[in-house]
Amino acid sequence: MTSSLTETDLARLRDAIAVSKNSVEHGNHPFGAVLVDAAGTVVLEAENTVVTGNDCTGHAETNLVRLAWQAFGPEKLAEYSLYTSCEPCAMCSGAIYWSGISRMVFAMSEAELGEITGDHVENPTMSLTSSVVLNSGQREIVVLGPALSAEAREAHAGFWS
Repeated sequence: MTSSLTETDLARLRDAIAVSKNSVEHGNHPFGAVLVDAAGTVVLEAENTVVTGNDCTGHAETNLVRLAWQAFGPEKLAEYSLYTSCEPCAMCSGAIYWSGISRMVFAMSEAELGEITGDHVENPTMSLTSSVVLNSGQREIVVLGPALSAEAREAHAGFWS
């Protein structure tokens, strides 16, 4: 669902995609995320650190949520939006839910990622959308995407082969 996206949303998605490209340059998987305050300003960014951090939970979104929780806490995070280069997995969606972030926008869908990675051992993609996880709790979280999939795919070019 991309009909509700603004030019600012698209710009922040491009920021997340840029972080995903940096992640690859730093030796990690091609995923990136940014956190934006109510005014639309990027306040945090995080890349995937699974490889360099030797941590299977070092996904961009969980890294961002950890930093955001420590920096801002749940009351502020309710006003913030998280932008990510790829639809969050179930683990990351759970972290976003528990953080209190009220809005999440993603570039490439989990299904599209699965098409790219296939059965790659480093990315056993799940067939579970983030909106199912994020909206199975007691509060509603706005989920928008996919948008800019072709741009997000650029960071994955040749990575999984």
